[in-house]
Amino acid sequence: MTMKPLSGLRILEFDGLGPVTFAGMVLADLGADVLRLSRSADAGAPAFSEVGGAVLHRGRTAVGVNLKEPGDLAGVLELIGATDALIEGFRPGVMERLGLGPDVCAGRNARLVYGRITGWGQTGPMAREVGHDINYIALSGALHAMGEPDRPPRPPLNLVGDYGGGAMMLVTGVLAALLEVKATGRGRVVDAAMTDGSALLMSLFHALGARGLWSESRGANLLDGGAPFYRCYACRDGRFVAVGALEPQFYAALIAGLELEPETAAQFDLAGWPALHARLETVFATRDRDDWAAHFDETDACVTPVLTMAEAARHPHNAARGTFVERGVVQAAPAPRFDGTPAEPVAEAAATSLDEARSRWG
Repeated sequence: MTMKPLSGLRILEFDGLGPVTFAGMVLADLGADVLRLSRSADAGAPAFSEVGGAVLHRGRTAVGVNLKEPGDLAGVLELIGATDALIEGFRPGVMERLGLGPDVCAGRNARLVYGRITGWGQTGPMAREVGHDINYIALSGALHAMGEPDRPPRPPLNLVGDYGGGAMMLVTGVLAALLEVKATGRGRVVDAAMTDGSALLMSLFHALGARGLWSESRGANLLDGGAPFYRCYACRDGRFVAVGALEPQFYAALIAGLELEPETAAQFDLAGWPALHARLETVFATRDRDDWAAHFDETDACVTPVLTMAEAARHPHNAARGTFVERGVVQAAPAPRFDGTPAEPVAEAAATSLDEARSRWG
């Protein structure tokens, strides 16, 4: 069996919600040996336990601990001495009060990478305030850019703050610090804030704004639904297609497929965008979604059906790649792919005792 990229890496995950749970899943998917420390071996928020836990807790072993018990605390410190990295998502100061702050842990393991993820970060005037994804991306400027021009901003699920700007930045920071440990022999504390990460994700739009190519008005720009050739349209059956014909040659294929005259549909005539949008709305409403998908199949028009989650799992392309798997519940397979590593079944969540975990890493 070919080893996964993170095989042999040991990570302690302090059970939490949102980004730290997702980060633990990603690290386990990549081959790390992740122990998930919980108040009980089957702990987890109601949405994550039972069926939900089969996805978000997959690939890790839950270890039930009571960090207020001296014996359990000593056992966790013993595990920290044998781990490469830990990840936690508590509010600033919580781990310190538990006796597991970075200084204490570094005393047990000088090579330890200590990954911390919060909404506001470990420092700053709002560091200890509560919040959720929607609040963090509101403060970073990301949320204001999303939604329709005449409506309040629309939250993009919790993908931008919790996962893109949070969990994936935490994973990146932890892996970068682990590489540094190989050179220096010293660990690092990684401070991953969802405000910082979601702000970083907006880099392109800061650059466009500096050049006068991005407006603060929602729904008036190239990638926010303002462009008639980069947005979704309703079809006759009430379902939708996504159009992403950005480049001129792709736009030409779109216009040809819609049987419009190119001279009446100039791509970058911004003043004409509202009228062109209305024309495309009318045309797309004349046929069903899957009819349009078949019509544009194997063309360069960049038109695809907007699938539900259930439909996505059945789509021929996703099926051919094994993008989704079913292990009690349909879920996304690990990503990205690595050459030479065959697809393997997604490991299910498991549970063990603290004594067994200490023996395992002893």
